Amino acid sequence: MILRPDKNLRDIYEITPQMLHDMGIKAILLDLDSTTMQSKTGVFAKETLEWFEQFKKDFYMAIVTNNNKQEYIEQVNLSAPCKVYWGACKPLPNTIKSIIKGLFMNSKEVVIVGDRPLTDILVGKLAGTKTILVGSINKNENVATKMVRFIERLTICPF
Repeated sequence: MILRPDKNLRDIYEITPQMLHDMGIKAILLDLDSTTMQSKTGVFAKETLEWFEQFKKDFYMAIVTNNNKQEYIEQVNLSAPCKVYWGACKPLPNTIKSIIKGLFMNSKEVVIVGDRPLTDILVGKLAGTKTILVGSINKNENVATKMVRFIERLTICPF
């Protein structure tokens, strides 16, 4: 299996409804921390909520996170623009496959969007979905996190 996303973008804001229509997508499953909100803040930026709005009429959208801290997830749910699945155990594909089955969709009609190749992209590949790797929504990440991201991206096969 090649660990290479179908698309590699700067951030979620580069994703457009037309791009997803062209890919044959009907459902978008997004990571939470660093993909749709700054990590561990529990709050969506206004720009992100506006971004979600442009997709809601044409696509099923959900957030799928490995986070299982109940207080944090409750805070996220207060402002979440879509359903949140937590404790997903990515890269294991069980949660993703269960969501797809519940939507009565083909896995190729679903895209996983996330900032981590070894969790988000790998779970998408294992579940048979399309994948989009994005950079962190937080442009002010600390140096250690930036180094981990750089090293993890070395796992993406370039061919």
